[in-house]
Amino acid sequence: MRVGRGVLGVAAGLIMAALATVGYTLPPPFDPSPLTVDPAFRTLPPQPAHELRPVSATAPISVREVTVPARGTTLEATIRAPLTPGRHPALVFVQGAGPGVRNEFDAQAEWLARAGVVTLVYDKRTAGYDFRHRDFGLLADDALSMLAQLRGRADVDPARTGLWGVSEGSWVVPIAASRSADVGFAVLVSAPNVSPVRQVSWALGEQLDRLHAPSGVRELLIRAMSAVDMNFLRHDGVPALRGTRQPVLALYGTRDPSIPFVESSQTLTRALAEGGNDAYTIRYLEGADHGMRVHGGPFAPGYLETLANWVRGLPGTADPATASRASSPSPRIAGATPVQRYEASDVPAAPWYAGGTVLGLTLCLAAVGYVAGPVAAMVVRLRGSRPRAEANARLWPPIRRRFRRMAWTGAGLLASVLAFITLLVLFSVNQAGAWPAVLAGWLVIRGLAVLMLLQEVTATAAVVSALREGWQPSRPQHVAIAGVLGSTGLLLVAAAYYGLFAFPW
Repeated sequence: MRVGRGVLGVAAGLIMAALATVGYTLPPPFDPSPLTVDPAFRTLPPQPAHELRPVSATAPISVREVTVPARGTTLEATIRAPLTPGRHPALVFVQGAGPGVRNEFDAQAEWLARAGVVTLVYDKRTAGYDFRHRDFGLLADDALSMLAQLRGRADVDPARTGLWGVSEGSWVVPIAASRSADVGFAVLVSAPNVSPVRQVSWALGEQLDRLHAPSGVRELLIRAMSAVDMNFLRHDGVPALRGTRQPVLALYGTRDPSIPFVESSQTLTRALAEGGNDAYTIRYLEGADHGMRVHGGPFAPGYLETLANWVRGLPGTADPATASRASSPSPRIAGATPVQRYEASDVPAAPWYAGGTVLGLTLCLAAVGYVAGPVAAMVVRLRGSRPRAEANARLWPPIRRRFRRMAWTGAGLLASVLAFITLLVLFSVNQAGAWPAVLAGWLVIRGLAVLMLLQEVTATAAVVSALREGWQPSRPQHVAIAGVLGSTGLLLVAAAYYGLFAFPW
């Protein structure tokens, strides 16, 4: 049953080279280009002082819980309103991605209410919205239902009632604004303005750069993303932006790791111009992250003041060319100068042989192959059958041990890939000690892939040698041979596609 180690080494090397070639040559390619920055974004003027003037947020307020009918469900909401007499501007907070519970916005909703703005926060729907399927048009209808609640109040100025949306919500708000003239204004916070898949791929690249991850890690994750089939990932928000005629305030942070903020602003200005809307104000806040906070803590300096002064100053603040009280008009784009190195490139859809369906089928077949042998052997024992040849008792046990180790290696590789992706997600929040852990995780994954290849080669050699010595496998043993060797072969091809055998390491 022995084959020379040199022969096995050469065979493993040739197979590894072939698998590496598979990873290099199969699509989809992904190589983001450096961003060509519009001259308007290279050096921004400072934000006008009148936008940052102090705001008194000490007025007494009322708090009311309401239930709002929506399509196919009802949504709970909280309205906070200043008790000062007269009609006030008002806005609805539209959530970003995720469950979107209303208390996420309590701090700024209460601050704005005490500053003279009626606010409404609501729980995002669960009917018709989940991780895989998201209908931004449906969410826009929910936002318009909430807006109607505010417009009907006696203490609200209907002409100054608008929508505030953050992240995913900034795809929703323009849809609502383009559908209804009841939307008096739109505030877009950390608005990607590119497709969700482009946003995620850009954020992924930036995160991996910060983690000093090997180049193959990005290739692994991008190819995994290309196989994901979610209806909203290719959403194009530009048509809704073109249809937005209302005044727009867009706020971005220079420390936002989640969106391509320069490209997002360029897309926004271009789309609004194409729709004939020049009533926009774009401000970059120094040190602000995706949620307009500093390192996830307090709000960035100037954020709440800018928001309150702009909303309370409507309609005068709608056009920055006439909004300033100084002798010169306010710039449309101002604040801290942002820096974006690479474009937010689209992730090509995976070819049919690497799509989610085929990948799922591959993993299922591999799992079935690994358990087929033990199940077949159990059936034989239950039936009381005996081995068909005496050589079976001598030659089969070492092969069976090899197969058992191969099954554990395959399971370990899949588990390590899932754990590695989870690790990267966790490090997107806290990157302390990230580089050694990311490098170690990548080496573990690739080491297991190579081990699996060596086990496939040596197990195949052992089976061939045993057959030459006269071994006559029983039917369950045939099932085990085909199952384990076939399953490992499938996993090796999948690992090759995801770049686990590519060079450099």
